[in-house]
Amino acid sequence: MGQKTDPMLSWLKEISEVPGPSGFERRVRDLMTRRLAGQCEVLEDRIGSVIFKKQGSVDGPIVMLAAHMDEIGFLVKTVTKEGFLKFVTLGGWWEQVMLGQRVTVMSPKGDIPGIIGSKPPHVLSADERKKMVTKREMYIDIGASDKKDAEERMGVTPGVPIVPYAPFTTMANPDFLVGKAWDDRVGCAVVTDVLQQLAKLKHPNTVFGVGTVQEEVGCRGAKTSADVIGPHVAIAVDTCIAGDTPGMSEDQASAKLGEGVAVCIYDASLIPHVKLRDFVLETAKAEKIPFQLEFSEGGGTDGGRIHLHAQGVPSIVLSVPTRYIHSHHGIISRKDYESTVRLLIALIRKLDAKKMQELLA
Repeated sequence: MGQKTDPMLSWLKEISEVPGPSGFERRVRDLMTRRLAGQCEVLEDRIGSVIFKKQGSVDGPIVMLAAHMDEIGFLVKTVTKEGFLKFVTLGGWWEQVMLGQRVTVMSPKGDIPGIIGSKPPHVLSADERKKMVTKREMYIDIGASDKKDAEERMGVTPGVPIVPYAPFTTMANPDFLVGKAWDDRVGCAVVTDVLQQLAKLKHPNTVFGVGTVQEEVGCRGAKTSADVIGPHVAIAVDTCIAGDTPGMSEDQASAKLGEGVAVCIYDASLIPHVKLRDFVLETAKAEKIPFQLEFSEGGGTDGGRIHLHAQGVPSIVLSVPTRYIHSHHGIISRKDYESTVRLLIALIRKLDAKKMQELLA
């Protein structure tokens, strides 16, 4: 007999591997929509964010769960006469993690593989070898014979998007999962799972689960989708830096893989609503859900935009700690994923009109 399929791993593999850089999130949106077909009302904003509405047993507070669909990627800027691609970056890339990596070029004629290249070290001077190769010096090789071959036969022209190529896999520790685009496909997976479970549970509110667009280039979909929803309270579901690797200190990043959902106490775009933060921590303790505290001094999330909507929205960020974000491959812990889903469901089931009044008092 064959090995039994693990539905959670299959789902995480699917949502991790689907390509969707900033501005080109359509395939991720379609995947989430298929997953939730017939379970939620589907709405949208006008720039591509998808909004799933799950009505509770009473017309209570409007709860917004936001996870961004986009991943960091690239965009073809020009095609050289020799058929190589020059590109601009979509989102924050660090040159040290780019060179020599495989990519998927999302040509309208079909996805094609490519390699990020540059001049080899053998032809560089001693001084040049000591310097980091910059993005401007790199190109993408798609195996084209010339510009005409790339553009006409392969369909690769300026404006075509590109994403990292990184197949999903489990590590020797089966709780550790390697994949592309955990930032923030893991959040999209969490929100989708929560909405599916809510279909079988009573909750005293109206939940809007959102797959936002263009977070990596300015949290744009967070603003437009909040305008559609008008939330009373918001929870952004994202990743945070795991500080459990060599050279990292707890003062730089406190979260660790396998120790539970990470509750944000500060980031560069949001100081979480204090009473909401305390409610989250009290709920995690009461439900015996593993959690840890995290902070980010150098980055923000969709929560930074949502909490400024209209007169203000009490907001917080829950994260799945992730190693090596903003590179081709990231690592998460299945345990942290599961605790994030559990905490969100527990919070939603307690967020009634009375609790909302307490948060605002």
